[in-house]
Amino acid sequence: MSSPNPESSDPQTPPNPSDPSTREHNQVDAEPDRPDGDSSNSVGEGEEEEEGECGFCLFMKAGGCKDSFVAWENCVDEAEKKGEDIAAKCMEVTAALKKCMEDHPDYYEPILRAEKAAHEEALRELEKEKAAKEDSEQNLESKEDLKNN
Repeated sequence: MSSPNPESSDPQTPPNPSDPSTREHNQVDAEPDRPDGDSSNSVGEGEEEEEGECGFCLFMKAGGCKDSFVAWENCVDEAEKKGEDIAAKCMEVTAALKKCMEDHPDYYEPILRAEKAAHEEALRELEKEKAAKEDSEQNLESKEDLKNN
């Protein structure tokens, strides 16, 4: 099984739900064609899933945060259609989804772990950029001091 998140080293770790780009990739048929010729996805009584829905979406909807995830998914879809800023428009539903996931850590732990790792990596990258900028500024100041002397 290939990882839905190419940056994750854990093949079982689904991508970060706050990254809308992950929803449009990795389309999988939850149930391949059955021997009786019916290739429809049977989820359960009264529940119908979109054909070819991504594995990440199926995972998210199978846990205790299905309603929060669907609200987040709808918000992202609407923002994309209208060309709106997804982060700004969907801030509240994203926060509600994150809180729900934190309230259900046994199921959503792989995603929470991946999100934490991504956050820590982003902080490390920011620190590297900050250090490089400071070094560059110090070098520029040193060159100006040499020029003035």
